Amino acid sequence: MSERLHPPETPETPETPETPETPETPETPATTVSPTSTSPVRTRLKARRPDGHRKISGPPRDRIGYLFLTPWFIGMALFTVGPILASLYLSFTEYTLLKPPEWLGLDNYREMLADPRLHKSLLVTFVYVFVSVPIQLVLALALALLLNRGVRGLSFYRSVYYLPSLLAGSVSIAILWRQIFGKDGLVNQVLALFGTEGVSWVSHPDFALGTLVLLNAWTFGAPMVIFLAGLRQIPTSYYEAAQVDGAGTVTRFLHITLPMLTPIIFFNLVLQLIGAFQSFTQAFVVSGGRGGPSDSTLLYTLYLYERGFGSFDMGYASAMAWFLLAIIAVLTGINFLFARRWVFYGG
Repeated sequence: MSERLHPPETPETPETPETPETPETPETPATTVSPTSTSPVRTRLKARRPDGHRKISGPPRDRIGYLFLTPWFIGMALFTVGPILASLYLSFTEYTLLKPPEWLGLDNYREMLADPRLHKSLLVTFVYVFVSVPIQLVLALALALLLNRGVRGLSFYRSVYYLPSLLAGSVSIAILWRQIFGKDGLVNQVLALFGTEGVSWVSHPDFALGTLVLLNAWTFGAPMVIFLAGLRQIPTSYYEAAQVDGAGTVTRFLHITLPMLTPIIFFNLVLQLIGAFQSFTQAFVVSGGRGGPSDSTLLYTLYLYERGFGSFDMGYASAMAWFLLAIIAVLTGINFLFARRWVFYGG
């Protein structure tokens, strides 16, 4: 009987002992940062440097900056914002400096609608502004173009031409202007050389306002300096390329200089327009403080001064001041509205 051969049995592999389970690490509870707690950034800012000194954090620096600005804020509140709000209130009252203000509502503004001298002052002021400002800007641009040609002693000429802008608002220049255009002034002396007898230009109703227009146009120094700075910013490569294409002087001026200067022209226009509406000293001195002759030099600001400090009608004068502010704001807004049609900003 044959034995049945069986394959040798494979020895059993000893069981690997189970690895003990690692105990779970308890979850770290979420830290809630309260508004009063110290944030990591603030903690880092407050950390000490290696030399042992505490670092300066951000907020204290801001507080120090505001501390230095405090005198300006106080002056702004006391001498600018405060008087503005006070004049707004007084414009609705009757106030003569001798008794407390009495509320009138819109009576001052209604009176302005029926005041013939106010209408006359508005007409004189508009003529003064819309005639003198364009002349002033044209003179400033022409002189800036002349000085931009590389004149020797440019700094000297720039200072000389800027000087009238500093002096024209002074009383001394207004007195000098009155003497120049007086009956025996310099203008009539020059005319006498040609056999022409002049008149007292500042005392004639047809010419008195013209002398003020010339005085304002004479103050072209400030816009001239700004125009000169703008001309220096125009790349010369534009002119060189236009010259290669055969463009002449006039063509280069109309198609390169003027378009590139439109932002400067707009800036000067707005500034000089606002300044012309606020002109006072020249008309006060030349006319003797009355706007004569025949109210031909009665600028709006001069009539405002007359009602406020001549008649002591501060309520009415305050209403006039706010009306002037409205006129300037409307005209400035119109300038900005139409600027997008003619002002070119490169890029």
